Amino acid sequence: MKTIFNLNNLIRENIKKMQPYSSARDEYKDATSEEMIFLDANENPFENGVNRYPDPQQHAVKDLLATIKNIDKKNILLGNGSDEVLDLIFRAFCEPKVDNVITLPPTYGMYSVLANINAVENKQVLLTDNFQPKIEQIFHTVDVNSKILFLCSPNNPSGNSFSIDKVEELLQKFNGLVVIDEAYIDFSEDKSWLERLKEFPNLVITQTLSKAYGLAGIRLGVCYASEEIIAVLNNIKPPYNVNELTQQKAIARLIKVDEVEKEIAEIINQRNLLVSSLKEISFINVIYPTECNFVLVKVDDANKRYKQLIEKGIVIRNRTTQALCKNCLRLTVGTASENIKLLKALKDLTGF
Repeated sequence: MKTIFNLNNLIRENIKKMQPYSSARDEYKDATSEEMIFLDANENPFENGVNRYPDPQQHAVKDLLATIKNIDKKNILLGNGSDEVLDLIFRAFCEPKVDNVITLPPTYGMYSVLANINAVENKQVLLTDNFQPKIEQIFHTVDVNSKILFLCSPNNPSGNSFSIDKVEELLQKFNGLVVIDEAYIDFSEDKSWLERLKEFPNLVITQTLSKAYGLAGIRLGVCYASEEIIAVLNNIKPPYNVNELTQQKAIARLIKVDEVEKEIAEIINQRNLLVSSLKEISFINVIYPTECNFVLVKVDDANKRYKQLIEKGIVIRNRTTQALCKNCLRLTVGTASENIKLLKALKDLTGF
């Protein structure tokens, strides 16, 4: 049975009543006009390329994303990394010490961190052994104060995508926001849920330029949602949350669609070669299916193997402390030469 969703019931009362900050560039929007003299924002008047405040709504970046993703720019919010986007969602919709969110470990650790920072209870429902959501247990855990359900798909650290049928059921029945974190969607054969954004008023999708676009250093996260949800988040975001240099670098990268697609194809090719070669390593007991730019493997002793690889100059991620990930290591797909060095190091360790 489909739930009747009412966004107004989710927004915190103080957020409904607040008057958003209006920056100088919000009040006069044509900040690029060469004929105007700008004496409104107390900026340093000497031009150096970054002496002016950046576009608070990042219109040029959004225009490119809107074209690439085939979506209206009114459905886009940009943040200082996806972590800022996620934090804004907490602050807009979760009343501290009252509301709760649902997360599905093992998953991205920042959901839990942000819940703690915002004094919001995090109700955890473990995934199944094959890393799929437990639908019945999720709805058994949900209560009237459950505001957000976080789904990381493809999932970090397991690498798999969640069943389309399961996600659809959660979207239809959960009477709160369903945030689908698609940081790794470019490496998956599955389609982005962005294509179905208009079907579900409670759907929020987060993506990033850190992975497939290779821009982890500029910190640019993207949120796609209904115009109403985006408007709420825009009201509470810092006025200049995405700096000028980040916007310029993002634009330069986004216009090189062919180059990005070529790199994604190479990463997927290297991932497949890596997975195939990992089967030859005797102390790797399980290689989990992956739709990301990393591979999760279960080994005989994760702590031991992690330290051995460090000694050989290779840094991977030890995930053994995470739920359902006992003795698991996460291996990022590197360049062809990096992957060869990783495999050689692993083979050298087979006798130890």
